Amino acid sequence: MELGIYTFAELTPDPRTGRTVSPAERLLDLVEEIELADQVGLDVFGVGEHHRPDFAVSAPAVVLAAAAERTKTIRLTSAVSVLSSDDPIRVFQQFATLDLLSGGRAEIMAGRGSFIESFPLFGYDLADYDRLFDEKLRRLLELRRTVDGVYPRPVQEPLPVWVAVGGTPESAERAGALGLPMALAIIGGQPVRFVPFADLHRRAARVAGHEPPALSINSHGFVAETSQAAADAFFEPLTSMMNRIGRERGWAPLTRTDYDALRGR
Repeated sequence: MELGIYTFAELTPDPRTGRTVSPAERLLDLVEEIELADQVGLDVFGVGEHHRPDFAVSAPAVVLAAAAERTKTIRLTSAVSVLSSDDPIRVFQQFATLDLLSGGRAEIMAGRGSFIESFPLFGYDLADYDRLFDEKLRRLLELRRTVDGVYPRPVQEPLPVWVAVGGTPESAERAGALGLPMALAIIGGQPVRFVPFADLHRRAARVAGHEPPALSINSHGFVAETSQAAADAFFEPLTSMMNRIGRERGWAPLTRTDYDALRGR
């Protein structure tokens, strides 16, 4: 089992002061966080990709390259690379370069992304959401095997690729059929919710002749002296972020009752 941290490097206003840290502050803090995670022995640190004003990272490989120079053993991954609206050749080259700089510690987590801003930004039609991801994922996997014309080559052969799945059974089956490890990008809730996706993933892998690939699950986390102190301190920042996103998506506001239920209380 491995333990790590993923972050989206959000720029959420402090609900008590209203102050929002600048992107520069957030990025410098983030590199220090990755350095500390390495020092305390965590296995992996992932950085998300977003193209919105409320997140600081649009280029995970660049941030991870900065962290590579200040870390020794921790693995460095995107969380996720929005492959549907990117060029798989460039994604491969960026993470191959990161792999060289880090001495073989890079990973790619490929996903479709939970936000859609990157599609019009890079000239893609949102109607092609599923097709683009499938085609580009297969191209990315080909690049791990094809040397001619795509350089530099990474330290790790093949360069590790995970597939992030946000709750669609077809995505879990696709990852399994391709023999790829799956990151369940369902944040929060009871772990029992993840079981059907894990079963689909393993079953599809076996049918395709693969050994069951690795699986990761994700949960919000906050550390304090006691569990209750952590829950109380985390409530306002979390609800501020989730309710801001929820207004865009038509979600009901997250209440303290909802929050405690997500904590299993």
